[in-house]
Amino acid sequence: MANKLSKINFKQTKVIVPVVATAVVAIVALIIPAISNAAQPQVNLGSTSNFAVLAGSGITNTGPTTVSGTAGGDLGSDPTPAFTGDTLVTTTGTKYTAPSAVVTAAKTALITAYDDAAGRTPANAVTADLGGQTLVAGAYKAAAAMSLTGTLTLDGANNPDSVFIFQAGSTLDTASSSVVSLINGAQACHVFWQVGSSATFGTASNFTGHVLALTSITATTGATFNGQLLARNGAVTLDTNTITNDACAAASATPTVSTTPSASVTPSSTPSSTPSATTPVATPPTESTATASPSTEASASPTPVATTETGGQLPNTETPWVNVLLVGLGAILVGGAVLFFRRKRS
Repeated sequence: MANKLSKINFKQTKVIVPVVATAVVAIVALIIPAISNAAQPQVNLGSTSNFAVLAGSGITNTGPTTVSGTAGGDLGSDPTPAFTGDTLVTTTGTKYTAPSAVVTAAKTALITAYDDAAGRTPANAVTADLGGQTLVAGAYKAAAAMSLTGTLTLDGANNPDSVFIFQAGSTLDTASSSVVSLINGAQACHVFWQVGSSATFGTASNFTGHVLALTSITATTGATFNGQLLARNGAVTLDTNTITNDACAAASATPTVSTTPSASVTPSSTPSSTPSATTPVATPPTESTATASPSTEASASPTPVATTETGGQLPNTETPWVNVLLVGLGAILVGGAVLFFRRKRS
């Protein structure tokens, strides 16, 4: 009888153990990507956000370059304020060609922002060339050089607050006509490129995001940028470029529409007269103009705004509730297996 029970237990064990092991592997496989793609808070640029171009050892421009943007179109360099070719730059901001406390403060803020972006974890390891990939919000890291040939697509997943942080261990180089494309609500103001040495952008490339390079930045002929060029220690070289440094778009206000028209009917005192009625006039909705608020990059704290939830709702989508549920399921499966073995042994 004992031998028979042993055989039954052995057969049951052969079935249960693989099931439990498969469940645990599946749970881990789902949790690890979710952790690595954890939502990243905004990098706080401070007063640097006003500068479309900021350098450490001077700015050199060749050819007509246009700089603008709702966040700021300033250009400057500190501690070396040299600016060659500044007369060929058209900007909505200020061109600082001499030492300025404003530029010095922005440079200090850049150092803080660079260190912040460089220290973000966890970060997904990516191939050196980002071309042809579609990435969701999160931090991405290449141990050495990072490059872009073709198109890189950043998917905001319908969340305009999605933050993308790229960490290049050494250089960042883009090929001619390369593109960084944004889809599903992703915004350029939430894209950051931390470069361990220097960045070079190929001719006619269309780049998106704030470039924070430790050394220098070179924008070749015709390269366009939706973001900033910020060189911590070296120079920034421009050549017939277009740089747009826009703040994050504000949420559109919903116009209020009155659905109940007002109508007044006044009967005439003369019997022979036809009662006069004032025809209801539909009042068109007042057009609301969304005013772009200053970028959250310039706020004193990079801490995301807390979301208050109402009863009966799960917290915001950034909370990995699926992971919590999966962990609980795994614990139930493992606990059930343990109880089963104990009961069979008793």
